Amino acid sequence: MVRLQELNDWNDEQFIQELGGVFESSPWVAKKAAKFRPFISLKDLHEKMVGIVADSPQTEQLELIRSHPDLGANIKMSSQSVSEQEEAGLRDLTEEEFRSFHHLNEIYQQRFQFPFIFAVKGKRKTEIHAALRTRVANDRRAEFEKALEEVYAIASFRLIDKIEE
Repeated sequence: MVRLQELNDWNDEQFIQELGGVFESSPWVAKKAAKFRPFISLKDLHEKMVGIVADSPQTEQLELIRSHPDLGANIKMSSQSVSEQEEAGLRDLTEEEFRSFHHLNEIYQQRFQFPFIFAVKGKRKTEIHAALRTRVANDRRAEFEKALEEVYAIASFRLIDKIEE
């Protein structure tokens, strides 16, 4: 863990290196956030990063959403995603659970043209599966907004795991 004060004192390259993965495979968020230093709290840092994404063009938001891996998939993903999915039991699915997640993820992806996003920290695979089953019926606009909310929650969890106030 790094202390917030240290983070504030680092040069841009160090800052981006440390926080570049907070928003999945999107170091551009950390790069833009660097100019807002010093941050007075972890909440301040998170709010600034969320503001950067919220104020970005929808095409960039969509690119950010699409950078997330399918939940429960056996694919290459960031070490943070692997850890988060392991904690939720998504890396240890039965064959039946895997098929169901895969099937629902395919339907979701076809319907919305981006992956199902869910902040899995503290959740179990059954809760995640239920949310996927429910959310696949949403309209695209509502689901796009929900996906961004989940991206923001994931970023918050990752910041909490990385930074000490």
